[in-house]
Amino acid sequence: MELTTWNPFREMEEFFDRYNRNRTTPSREMWAPAVNISETEKEYVITAELAGIDSKDVEITVQNNVLTLRGERHDRKESKDAKRHLVETSYGRFSRSFSLPTDVIEDQISAKGKDGMLSIHVPKAEVAPSKKITVKAE
Repeated sequence: MELTTWNPFREMEEFFDRYNRNRTTPSREMWAPAVNISETEKEYVITAELAGIDSKDVEITVQNNVLTLRGERHDRKESKDAKRHLVETSYGRFSRSFSLPTDVIEDQISAKGKDGMLSIHVPKAEVAPSKKITVKAE
């Protein structure tokens, strides 16, 4: 009988290799675009990758300090003569929600798209400087 050293990482790798081999196409039921969030002195900027999505298929709402980005990427069928050999693009509806800080001006939120990227600009409200209060001894 031969003894071998158990390697849990190798078993995990084998599991994920089997899992990835069994997935022939990406899930079409649920997907979400990649999002980056940054902050400047005057605003927060939410940038989402929406390549191949028409602006009419995107909806942005703000309610109770939660910004929600919804949309749908439609499957664009190639010509009838062409066969698809590999499709890695995800299609279908998506929804992403983000809690906004309390220092934003909701009615001035704007969005613009360019080159498959959507930028949502969330302006900050000006915060009054803190007031120092002196405690008087009695």
